[in-house]
Order: sequence, then C-alpha cells, then structure tokens
Amino acid sequence: MTKVLITGVAGFIGSNLADRLIKEGNYEVVGIDNLSYGVKEQIPSGVDFFELDIRDKSIFSLFKNIDYVFHFAAKNCINDCQLDPLETVDINVKGTVNVLEAAKLSNIKKVIYAESSAIYEGTDILPTPEDKVAPESFYSISKFSTMYFATAYYKYYNLASTALRYFCVYGPRQDYRRTIPPVFSAFIIKLLKGEQPVIYGTGEKRRDFIYVDDINDFHIQCIEDERTTGNVYNLGSGNNYSVNEIYKIIADLLESDITPIYKPDLPGEAFTNLADITKAQELGWSPKIDLQTGLKSSIDFIKTELNKGNI
Repeated sequence: MTKVLITGVAGFIGSNLADRLIKEGNYEVVGIDNLSYGVKEQIPSGVDFFELDIRDKSIFSLFKNIDYVFHFAAKNCINDCQLDPLETVDINVKGTVNVLEAAKLSNIKKVIYAESSAIYEGTDILPTPEDKVAPESFYSISKFSTMYFATAYYKYYNLASTALRYFCVYGPRQDYRRTIPPVFSAFIIKLLKGEQPVIYGTGEKRRDFIYVDDINDFHIQCIEDERTTGNVYNLGSGNNYSVNEIYKIIADLLESDITPIYKPDLPGEAFTNLADITKAQELGWSPKIDLQTGLKSSIDFIKTELNKGNI
C-alpha cells in the first residue's frame, strides 16, 4: 500500500482526492485539516484524520512512513486575502514551509502542492503558459512564493516536488461556505432557493473551468509518473466562459428565469484566465468531463445537501 498524506483533506479538492485514492484500493490516506475552511463531514470514511493546523510542528510526527504528500491547505479566497495579508502569508507561506520541513525530516518521496492560476492575473498572454507569471494580489503573491521555497528544499535537501496551478476547479463539495463563494456554487444554491444570485462587475470576466475528477487524474499521474517531478503544470480545460455565459447555462439547466443582481467588481481578480495545458498534455493527460456533464453533477450534489439541511 502507498501511504499518502493530504493537507486540507476536509476541503473541496482534498476530500475529492482522498475519496478517489481510497476507491483506487491501493492507497492508505492520512488527512490533516484545522476545519477553519474545510467541513469534517466531507472527509471520506477510511481517512486517518487529524484536526491540526499546518503551521503547528505537531504535524511532523504524522509524516513518518508517508510516501507522498499532497498539500492543499491554504487561505484561498482572494477577497479575504486582500483584507488580511498578514494571515494570508502566515497560512500560505509559513504553513507551506512547515509542511516542506516535515516532509524533509521524514524523507518523503515527493510533495505535490497547490499553486494557483491567480499568479497569471497580471499577464495579457492568453492562453497562458507556465513561464508567464505576473502575480498582483496578496493571495497570488503568497502562492507564488511557495515555489521558491519548494525549489530551495530540493536544492539543499533533495526534497522532490511538483507544483500544480489549478484554474477554476468545480464539482461536488465545492466550497460554498466562503465569504464570496465560487460562481458555480453561488449560482446553483441561490437559484435552487429561488433567490437572485450576485454577479460582481459586468459579468464579462472569463474563466477557465476544470472538473475535479480531471485534476484527480493528474494527481494520480504525479505519483506514478516520474516525469512530473521538479515541474510545474497548469491544470485547466483550455477553454473559458464569461460569468454571464455560465449563469445562463446554469439557469437553463435549472429551468429558472430569475435574473441576477449586479454589484461593483471585486479587487485583485484577473479579468480573464485561460490555461495553456500543453505541458500536461505532453504527458498524456487531458480533460475528459465536459461543462454540461460536470455542472449536472454539481447541481445533484447541492440538491442533496439542501435536502439534508446542510445548506
């Protein structure tokens, strides 16, 4: 059995990956989450779970006998990060270095960690390849800085790593509890409740959306394919849609004629993102889930949560 540790295991991507690994049948999963953003009920059964903060040195003992680490725990709402840069750095930078140190001390084979497509927010090159970084917001700066620490840990301690730059990941368990939730969750929840969703700005911002099962395919590849070691990869669909277009698709799927409310734009967000996924495709990976299929799964999940009274 391969032993994998996931930080942020109660969150959207972490819980989905844990579920996938357990279903694969040849992985043991240890999970860490302080539940400040994650939801304990989302952690799949079979995960050896510890409610701890990634900034705490008490996590070090959990890394013993672990083969691979997936590091997802972070402060990741751009608006919240803009309002509190000190906590953003404390969680995203200090927390990541603490994870890298724990991995080093336990001779982990590889750390696979989340950067973000937000580091491209200042570029006008679309689709954007991995070498055209231009971070501007406090969130993106904090995430990009982790790459330098990971690189240094490899240089000085031979700790292998792979960096993943997720574009707009969606699917079941997407974080609808944020101060400002991702548009898919926000739209679906409001429309199912018969309420008007909010669109910030004109709705013409364009985003590259990728379904969570597709990125989990690449997560598995990061374990199995040595070519991923020491590299950084964009994970997106290679297509983008405006927020207005997404709203219409979701409203049509729900057969809703409710109109959205438009509010002033939020600071620190790129107007457009679009992934150049050539590097990941060269390894044989490609997205498989189309937008309509993925949205239907997201809607089914949220309907179930609403019926349970969880939303």
